[in-house]
Amino acid sequence: QVQLVESGGGLVQAGGSLRLACVASGSIASISAMAWHRQAPGKQRELVATITNGGRITYGDSVEGRFTISRNNANVYLQMNGLKPEDTAVYYCYANEVLSTGVYGRWGQGTQVTVSS
Repeated sequence: QVQLVESGGGLVQAGGSLRLACVASGSIASISAMAWHRQAPGKQRELVATITNGGRITYGDSVEGRFTISRNNANVYLQMNGLKPEDTAVYYCYANEVLSTGVYGRWGQGTQVTVSS
């Protein structure tokens, strides 16, 4: 099974930048795609960005042009520029794990990002 550990969250002023990192371990050969999601207080978890093994990238509408997802083997990163207070959330790393028994979603424990105005 794949395990995910995020790092890089913190407190930043509006307009600032942060870089999140997610390190995968375990059955990393079974990962087909990785992503970042976020969840703000009182809101549903939303997709921020995804990147497949083939390098196909998609972004959520609210972060397109400001955030950049990248990947190095089983590690995935999120460069966040031009941060806004509405970007405040817990950011979760996600991996799609493909096994003979099916496809499973794996989540990290999350890292807090707080943007002050």
